[in-house]
Amino acid sequence: MASQLISKSESAYIQASLQATPPLRADGRGLLDFRTVLLETGVAPLANGSARLNIGRMPHEGGGGTELLAATKLEVEDVDSGDGVDGGRVVCSVSCSPSAYPHLSPNTLEELQYDLTVILQQAIGHPSLHPQNLTIIPRKKSWLLNLDVIVLADAGNVVDALFMAARAALWDTKVPRTRAVQYRAPEQLQTTRDSAGAMDVDQREAIPAASGFDTREMVRAAADFELPDYWDEGEVLHGREKWPICITLNLLPPTHFLDATPAEEASVPLRMHLAFSFGDPNSPRLQSMRLSGPGELDLTQVKAHIADGERYARELFNALEAKVRDEDIRRNVKARDKFALR
Repeated sequence: MASQLISKSESAYIQASLQATPPLRADGRGLLDFRTVLLETGVAPLANGSARLNIGRMPHEGGGGTELLAATKLEVEDVDSGDGVDGGRVVCSVSCSPSAYPHLSPNTLEELQYDLTVILQQAIGHPSLHPQNLTIIPRKKSWLLNLDVIVLADAGNVVDALFMAARAALWDTKVPRTRAVQYRAPEQLQTTRDSAGAMDVDQREAIPAASGFDTREMVRAAADFELPDYWDEGEVLHGREKWPICITLNLLPPTHFLDATPAEEASVPLRMHLAFSFGDPNSPRLQSMRLSGPGELDLTQVKAHIADGERYARELFNALEAKVRDEDIRRNVKARDKFALR
């Protein structure tokens, strides 16, 4: 990504410190230690799901660190006459605040935004992760799930933070419940006269009676939908446990380390971004892999780093999973209490 510029002597000093025995980092962490991760969901009231994440905030100063804001918004799309897809679709977008990268020109900042968007879209938008509850009316209307992430500050390790914020926002997303609406033509009226020819009589054409509780044909013949009122604002995305998490290995042979600062990122010749999905805890899936930097790896090294990355990603996934579940409970209790006061 967009690394800060450092001198050759500073780069050599950082590399020598990381390769020393024991390794030394400027903030005193070990090679595999993350900085403090702060996460909060439900921060955007008008979004269907949102999360704010910070990595490395300074406890005494109350600022600093890599900070991102992620939000999801659902839109209705027409399948037959618009850009909609039967079953719905997911579109990701990443924006970077100019204050997060003051040293970059506008054109370079646009390229960075595009690169981050491609990384996120290729992993999140994969068909194997597609939620099954984005259909409103089959072959007619579906949900478009927009995932927007804004990088407010970059203090290193922005790709890992990007996936953590996106996963938390998707976990927090609620799909509104819908009820199909079917329109029926009014009963036909016929006007006749009686035998004396002095009075008009309206006769309604007999229409077979149908139970109002019979909804077997409702979805097939539905023309529109409505949103019922309920306390929890909808249902969660199906398969939300499968959303991937990313781990970045900063490779400095013969070692590697995690959660690099900007100066450390500028000092390493190669970074490997690995996105894993833990939908099935016993058989995690590698969703994407990306190499960044001028360095090279052979196949044996790639396999070894993937195995290491899976182990680190599982630890990060377990910690993040516990946090988002706690946030989910907190949000549901708050929503029930708010609905009860209406």
